[in-house]
Amino acid sequence: MKIAIVGGGLMGLVLAQRITASTKATVKVIEQDTLPGGLSTYHNYGDFTWDKYYHAITPTDTDLIDFLGEIGLGNQIQWRRSLTGFYENKKFHSVSSSFEFLLFPLLGPIDKMRLAYTILKGSRTDDWKSLEKIHVTDWLIKLGGKKTYDKFWAPMLHAKLGENHKKVSAVFIWTYIKRLFKARSSAAKKEHMAYVNGGYKTIFDRLDEKLKQAGSNLLLNSQVENISVNPEGGINVSYNGTTEHFDKVVFTSPLNVMEKVTSPELYDISKSSKPIDYLGAICLILITKKPITPFYVLNIGDNDTPFTGVIGMSSLVDLEETANQHITYFPKYISHDGELWSKTDEEITATFLEGVKYLYPDFDEADIISSHVHRAFKVQPMQVLNYSEIVPKVKTPHPDFYVLNTSQFVSESVNNNSVVTHVDKFMKSFEKEIKSSLDKNVVG
Repeated sequence: MKIAIVGGGLMGLVLAQRITASTKATVKVIEQDTLPGGLSTYHNYGDFTWDKYYHAITPTDTDLIDFLGEIGLGNQIQWRRSLTGFYENKKFHSVSSSFEFLLFPLLGPIDKMRLAYTILKGSRTDDWKSLEKIHVTDWLIKLGGKKTYDKFWAPMLHAKLGENHKKVSAVFIWTYIKRLFKARSSAAKKEHMAYVNGGYKTIFDRLDEKLKQAGSNLLLNSQVENISVNPEGGINVSYNGTTEHFDKVVFTSPLNVMEKVTSPELYDISKSSKPIDYLGAICLILITKKPITPFYVLNIGDNDTPFTGVIGMSSLVDLEETANQHITYFPKYISHDGELWSKTDEEITATFLEGVKYLYPDFDEADIISSHVHRAFKVQPMQVLNYSEIVPKVKTPHPDFYVLNTSQFVSESVNNNSVVTHVDKFMKSFEKEIKSSLDKNVVG
């Protein structure tokens, strides 16, 4: 059996590994970009290669951790103490342990108790359907009070969503609480996060290696032009000027791409009168001789910086990974119509550097080894009120065509653990279908 997976992001490659590991089918992953991984891909920063956008593994990312172990990378996961900071009123505050939390000067004792209650309530809530009917601000203020919201939650929401946090439901912060606030070890009550030696390049290199060992392969620089029904069964996929027949096809790329290349009889997308609004991201990455921040994540409590947070990757990752150079990400999350999209890389760099100097007056541009600007237009769908009701629902009338992508995440944040979880749920039924088809072919 031959299976095509359209899209060589993490979801497509995890799916390919799952199929080849549990069945006798061969897989061809077709990816249009020059590198695998999608938003999880890597970048050459000169003297080293590391993730294009920032990623970290938390202790609650159990599906991702198990997956890395299954492909032989469990011993490459490096756990480190991670630090979280807040910046407000021109001061930095560390909130990286229970003790520091108790000393957090922006909240009084009662507000801290209400904050702890909010986190406990969120972590123990499973009914996401009720949460998507409540605005995130209203939910947080109801549980923790206005001051706790203004001083603690608002900077976090601003760091992740910018001004767009005013549009989302409580589901967004609920997924955040469930994943990140459990990153504290139960013993030390300190945050711990992890990375894989070599970053995500190590993961994608291993997945490529596993595919080849299974007689399957990943095709890069391959543009899918058409997907259509084969009259004799299965699906035809045209790419790079050639047409190939497959027994089954799984589409993991965005829906708007699918609509451009796929014959209409293969799918039916329910349309909503309210379009899905995606958040994009523009990120300045500075490679420097000296560290810029001691925190892995710095949440910013004022609006005087052009970026919405600071990610000090080198506070988490050993310097041996980055040629003894420090890598810091400065992301700005914006909607599709944000004016920043029209700016050149040089203009963005100049603007963001002013923000760096605002936060860190002692910062010396002479310490910069190189700077890089990365753009991603669709990072995360906006989980607005009643989001599950407006998400396009895809039906595939053809038994050999399937859709699996992040548009189906209605109660999860877009992170790599959720990707693995989503693939594993899909495989429970897909594996049975593959084996059933293979058995029929043997009998035939």
